[in-house]
Amino acid sequence: MAVMTPERPWLLRIPAIFDPVRENLLRKLKAHGVTPLGQDYYLAKFVSKESVQNSEWTKFLRWHLPMEHTWPCNARKMDGFIEKAAQALRKKFAHRLPQGVFAGQLNPGSPDKYYKGLASNLRGRVLQLFPNLTANTVADQDPDKGSLFCLVGKEGLFCGMQTPRQCQGFFPGGSLFIDRDAPDSISRAGAKIAEALHYLRLYRPPLAEGSHWLELGASPGGMTSELLDRKQRVTAIDRAPLDKRLDGVAGLNAILADVAEFRPSDGTRLDAILSDLNGPPEESIAHVARIAEFLRPEGLVVFTLKVPRIESLEEPCTLFNEMVETASRANLRLFTETHLTSNRHEFTLFFEKRPSN
Repeated sequence: MAVMTPERPWLLRIPAIFDPVRENLLRKLKAHGVTPLGQDYYLAKFVSKESVQNSEWTKFLRWHLPMEHTWPCNARKMDGFIEKAAQALRKKFAHRLPQGVFAGQLNPGSPDKYYKGLASNLRGRVLQLFPNLTANTVADQDPDKGSLFCLVGKEGLFCGMQTPRQCQGFFPGGSLFIDRDAPDSISRAGAKIAEALHYLRLYRPPLAEGSHWLELGASPGGMTSELLDRKQRVTAIDRAPLDKRLDGVAGLNAILADVAEFRPSDGTRLDAILSDLNGPPEESIAHVARIAEFLRPEGLVVFTLKVPRIESLEEPCTLFNEMVETASRANLRLFTETHLTSNRHEFTLFFEKRPSN
């Protein structure tokens, strides 16, 4: 007689940009018993974690967490919610020695600040009950050690323990949103690379100060500025000039040139290539592949795959596979991909240069 595998509920975060394909995505992931929660969140059941974490469709999930403690309730109308929740978490998770405890909102974009305060207060109380935590801040986390993540909202409390890498983010719910809409920002693209570099810490240490980046299609300079702020050196290529605020900034070499005609000088060694080019993605990845010979071994490529409006799952996946194949022929290995908070109809792909045989 066959033994049935127990089903486990998971909390998924599916960005709103994927709403047209959400139902098909859940079918592809073999999810059932799906319940919408908060903003972008869905509670769903799966037979195995492989359905969530190792599927070709996982790239459409911004964040995911197995549910090990769920408490559907109206916390706003409940006396003693913080203490009751904290004691329950102590009983269920303290013996498992999480490296840290982090709490967030199911509806982070809401103007109602109640649940933001509730999440903060809950974490504060739980910290008092969990001795010897090693990760006191998000930045302290080891990507490969388990953290206790909690999400709260009008639907209740939803918690689980997993490594940040398995969740695909250090924060409850994924990446930290970085606001670059301030009047003094050069462009919103700066938020994209800032978020990408934060996400990258799930897989490898930050590049050392003074690392040499080649940025393709850099104008007006939002990403360039973000890299320079991190003490990186940037060779910025574009036919259009950069914002004048970058004139004379240390570490910048701005070259007015067509990316299609640009070739680094012989002897150049790059630590990273950044491509957020507009236009056909096939052309963009071809430019990266052509220049990849100048990358040092294990050098990094951060590539934005811009796709047509996402109206099916298959079309983005076909483009994705074509990009990976082209990059592979240039000795570039894909090691992760994600849909960042700052992405719209696009994915951010991360490649490494394979060492030469």
